[in-house]
Amino acid sequence: MMIDERVRALGLVLPEAFRSPTGVAYPFSWVRVRGNRAYVSGHLPLQADGTLAEPRGKVGESLSVEQGAAAARLAGLAMLGSLRRELGELERITAWLRVLGMVNVVPGTTQLAAVVNGFSSLVLDVFGPERGTHARSAVGMAELPFGVAVEIEAEVEIA
Repeated sequence: MMIDERVRALGLVLPEAFRSPTGVAYPFSWVRVRGNRAYVSGHLPLQADGTLAEPRGKVGESLSVEQGAAAARLAGLAMLGSLRRELGELERITAWLRVLGMVNVVPGTTQLAAVVNGFSSLVLDVFGPERGTHARSAVGMAELPFGVAVEIEAEVEIA
């Protein structure tokens, strides 16, 4: 089964491009292709229309680890949407190489990996273990843009 077909079979909805709540245009590419690599800028959890998803806040304060993981999954869907727009089809992704998950947390929160697992599980569900397995870091941050729970960036190999 092709990757785009798998996305449909799993009932996943890839959001439209990010619509900043401030209306500002950003001076960078969401996906930068060089050679056989695509470098993906940090993505936030989005609703289907490209607006920021709720709830927002800090894991360990107003959000649970489970809510953080759900936000990471939404950030993953946003990233898949950006990759599809840039590459034309997700089938061009031959391997997920590296992921950096940044989690908005209160001091003392240590379940960062469990939050970023929401993203990693999505990638593995869509791409399978051969293409979807990736190196990963999960780090805690004092703040993230617009008060979101997670921001995730990645690097993928493409054909």
